[in-house]
Amino acid sequence: MIYASAAMSAGTLRKLVIPAVGLGIVLLVVAVVYFVTPEHSLPSFFPGHASAGSAEANHHHTKHGIAALVVALGCFAFAWFQTGPKTSSAAGSNA
Repeated sequence: MIYASAAMSAGTLRKLVIPAVGLGIVLLVVAVVYFVTPEHSLPSFFPGHASAGSAEANHHHTKHGIAALVVALGCFAFAWFQTGPKTSSAAGSNA
């Protein structure tokens, strides 16, 4: 059985580098917004937004920021590993 990851060629994964970097930058900005903005000042489309009259209106969503930061770092790591040097399968079988 051929798995989907095995069927994808290296060229197909290299095409995902630019979107991965773009998504990583966007998620990095989202993480900063979660770290520095209180809950009532978040944009309304962000998860965790609350009205100014809420009891926790000055609460910062640190866990949301950490999650966005981890996913951003994952996107950057993916892009970094995909832009590495190409390896040939024949060079690895010389034993």
